[in-house]
Amino acid sequence: MTDERIRTFRKLITLKDGARVLFRVLGPPDEKALVALFQAVAADDLRYIRSDVRDQALVAGWAQDPDYDRVLPIVALVQDRIVGEATLHFKSGPHAHVAELRIFLASDFRRRGLGLQMLEMMFELARWRDIHLLEAQIVADQSRVIKAFKKLGFEQQGLLEDYFLTSELEPRDVAVLVKRLLAPQDEF
Repeated sequence: MTDERIRTFRKLITLKDGARVLFRVLGPPDEKALVALFQAVAADDLRYIRSDVRDQALVAGWAQDPDYDRVLPIVALVQDRIVGEATLHFKSGPHAHVAELRIFLASDFRRRGLGLQMLEMMFELARWRDIHLLEAQIVADQSRVIKAFKKLGFEQQGLLEDYFLTSELEPRDVAVLVKRLLAPQDEF
C-alpha cells in the first residue's frame, strides 16, 4: 500500500539555468498536460518508446486512474506544463524488491540537468518503497542515455539481442542496467 508521503510528495527545484520545476505524483488533473507532453514527441523519439503515446486515450488513462502500488508516475512541471515524466514499475513475488525505472523528457528540457534531478528523486522514492534494485532497459542505440545512467551508478548486467522492435518494426538490442539502492545483507 502506497504510504501518504508518496501520495502527497512534492519537491521544488531550480535548474542551473534558473528554470523552476515542481516534481509531484501524476493524477487526474494532469490528463491534458500529459497528453500534450507526448503529442509533441519527435518521430525519432517515438521509435524508442514502448507504448503508442500518440494514442491520446491511452495516455489520458495513465492520469485518470493511476494505481500507485503498481506504477508510481512522477511528473516535472514548469508552471502548468509537464516537461518530464518518470515512472517506477513495481514487481511482485520474488521480484518485489525490484522496480523498473523509465523516464521521458520534453526535448527542450534535455541536457539541462532535469533528467539527473528526476532520477535522483526517483531513487529516493524507490527507497521509501523498500526497493533494493532499480532496473533500466535502454535500447543499445541510445549510448548517451546508457552513459548517463552509468554515471548515476547503474551497471550493465546484460544485453538482450533483438529484444526491442522500433515503431518501424526494426529489431534493436537492449542493455539491461541495474542500480543497487540497498547494500546486500551478507549475514547467514
